[in-house]
Amino acid sequence: MTGRLASVNLGGVTEAEWAGDASGRSGIDKRPVDGPVLLGVDGVAGDFIGERAHHGGPDQAVYAYAEEDAAWWSAEIGRSIRPGGFGENLTTYAVDVTDAVIGERWAVGSALLQVTKPRTPCTTFAGFWGVPDLIRRFTVRATPGAYLRVLHEGEVGAGDPVEVVDRPAHGVTIGEVFRAMSLEPELLPRLLDAPDLPEQIQEKVRRRLAGRS
Repeated sequence: MTGRLASVNLGGVTEAEWAGDASGRSGIDKRPVDGPVLLGVDGVAGDFIGERAHHGGPDQAVYAYAEEDAAWWSAEIGRSIRPGGFGENLTTYAVDVTDAVIGERWAVGSALLQVTKPRTPCTTFAGFWGVPDLIRRFTVRATPGAYLRVLHEGEVGAGDPVEVVDRPAHGVTIGEVFRAMSLEPELLPRLLDAPDLPEQIQEKVRRRLAGRS
């Protein structure tokens, strides 16, 4: 089955006590939109980013989450989770986001995207959902979704196919990176085999390995 976009989601400004921005504003509350949306090198056109110290930028210009993983969470917490409910720009269907290889390239609409890193859960996410222990539960579940670089700017829309056009041979996946950086530090050496992993994470891995030695 060919993967596709179930929806493309944009966030407006949400003001709340749990928002991570010092001003109390967040763009995590994303909603599906009709029509094509431009994916640019620094982010998604029309999408508000509140805390730019930790969100946005070339290495995390776009965030994707799988509809199938969202369905698991819906059953887990006993309520419906609409597309965009994870703060994702792209809700995918029939795309194994957790097992996406770091550096693999997706052709979507007229854009070319590259998988870079997993999402790290934060207090803004927990506050948005109103689930106090969400960070722990999200970490244990280890289906974090994937951030993507935009290698070629272009427009995408709901229903567009998601085609993996290149997959690096090293095989280091989104799921492995997430588990290595959280609950399974024995996986850390593997991460240095993935040259497309953002330098900030590579440096953190090197520091942790040096500390262990």
